[in-house]
Amino acid sequence: MHIVDTEDALKTMHIIADTREQDTNRARRRYAAFGCPVDRAKLDFGDYSALFYLPDNKVFTLADKASVERKMNLDELCMCFCQARKRFTREFERAKAAGARIYLLVEGASWEDAYAGKYRSQMSPEALVASMTAWMARYDCHIIMCDEETTGRLIRDILYREGKERLMKMAEGSEDG
Repeated sequence: MHIVDTEDALKTMHIIADTREQDTNRARRRYAAFGCPVDRAKLDFGDYSALFYLPDNKVFTLADKASVERKMNLDELCMCFCQARKRFTREFERAKAAGARIYLLVEGASWEDAYAGKYRSQMSPEALVASMTAWMARYDCHIIMCDEETTGRLIRDILYREGKERLMKMAEGSEDG
């Protein structure tokens, strides 16, 4: 694939939204902010991934390579580290087993909020930060925090960049499609 083919493929980007993501007004605003088509499909890990169309109607998917797991706030993240920890761990274990990169995006939060306990959960700030940093070390997870208004664009930009890097490696012959 030539660099021109890579640029052409990037123009065909579709975001894949996991079928378990609820269809809410918030989700529809997020989808609109993607600025590209959204396909719903079951993902093995994460809430969002992407696909690109290559020449000869081939599809290049990031679903087994990179995804974004979105949480609406620190309270939801605390729930994942407490009551839903087994399920959350299994999801990240699947990503790790696939050799995939996973981004954990938390809306309306900051590291300062986590350290200061600015959330409703009874989970202590020390335990929350320990779980977050353990996830980064254990699963090569990237934790990103942003305002809700930024989420759609940021998800799109992360997946676009992941796609571009991988498509460029394919064009150079160093990665399989």
